[in-house]
Amino acid sequence: MEIILKYFSDFTPKQMDQFQALAPLYKEWNEKINVISRKDIDALYEKHILHSLAIAAVTELPDGLQVLDLGTGGGFPGIPLAIFFPEVKFHLVDSIGKKIKVVEAVAEALNLTNVTTAHSRAEEVKNRKFDLVVSRAVAPLKDLLHWSKPLIRKGASEDKPSGLICLKGGDLAQEVSESGSRPKMVNIYKIFPEEYFQEKYVIAVR
Repeated sequence: MEIILKYFSDFTPKQMDQFQALAPLYKEWNEKINVISRKDIDALYEKHILHSLAIAAVTELPDGLQVLDLGTGGGFPGIPLAIFFPEVKFHLVDSIGKKIKVVEAVAEALNLTNVTTAHSRAEEVKNRKFDLVVSRAVAPLKDLLHWSKPLIRKGASEDKPSGLICLKGGDLAQEVSESGSRPKMVNIYKIFPEEYFQEKYVIAVR
């Protein structure tokens, strides 16, 4: 938890309680359903929660925004972002049912009323539009853009974030080239200068 407070300080008591509750909740669920690698569970706050909050560090999400977390896995980046932005609505989807079961249990335990979930693939999300799609290391950028495009509300204003924001790592030159997009890329290490974040990026495509 200390590593979160190293970079963020303006939390309400409720948010503090919710962030502090994440470690015991995920440790308990991880023993039943392995959603986080065993070696990473002890570094949960750095490798999963702070990593998710890199999106919050570079993008302000206004109240009422509708956000889809595509391939949320164990709830990242959606759960930390939902705590950080309690007035933003998050819909977390994943094609693996047992992962969504964990996400639902965590959201319920934290009383995150701004989170909904679905056991679903991206292409199965129907009759809903979102302002923003977020994702973490789920698929190549080209595929993420293909899945996201039909789900993003058209006609977004310039002062409201829209499009796709994803968390990725490594040498992304070829992946970006193949996507045919011109993303804005922010090196997370410049925001959170921890060794783990070297060569990790927030990528935004409007």
